[in-house]
Amino acid sequence: MSFVFGDGLRQEITDNLRRFEHREVQDSDLRHAAVALVVVRNPGADDACVLLTLRPRHLNRHSGQFALPGGRLDAGETPQQGALRELHEELGLELKPQDVLGRLDDYPTRSGFCITPVVMWAGEGAALRPAPDEVAEVFHIPLRELDNPEIPLLTPSEDGETQVLSAILPSLQHRIFAPTAALLYQFREVAGRGASTRVDCYDQPPFAWR
Repeated sequence: MSFVFGDGLRQEITDNLRRFEHREVQDSDLRHAAVALVVVRNPGADDACVLLTLRPRHLNRHSGQFALPGGRLDAGETPQQGALRELHEELGLELKPQDVLGRLDDYPTRSGFCITPVVMWAGEGAALRPAPDEVAEVFHIPLRELDNPEIPLLTPSEDGETQVLSAILPSLQHRIFAPTAALLYQFREVAGRGASTRVDCYDQPPFAWR
């Protein structure tokens, strides 16, 4: 996998996602949401990153947690439309449908959502204007950092029947957990390595169930 931001990396990710047969979850009991996995240039460098946010403490759901930009779909929206809208609302970054490179698997969460990850490419000079009521902080996570062989970390869940997936990211100086960690891991495997890795079998820690 290349880590240099440029046309070569964009084509590599696009080709890998085109070959990947993503899974869709059909469950009327789940609320559908979409998140944006946005590849951007690392500010002041030539390497590629993905954007990650920290949610403010005042939010009712998943407050104070690390998350990809995204949220619940509006009536009649496709996952692509919802991810593009949420990205603009949360980070002020307006991308177009042609900036979408592909999708990963739907991920059902313990909090009652079905998350569709949409992979996007932001061009040169992508300016971010985070909405303070939705984003406490924005982080650029280098793709090289995601390539760490110690990702993922797997620990037994509370029921003892599944494993909780997490990852330690130096850029955050923090450990993040599924679902966000699971989506980043699948992005690395599928978009970066051309694998067909599935992650919906991995659980989330209890604090992420709310």
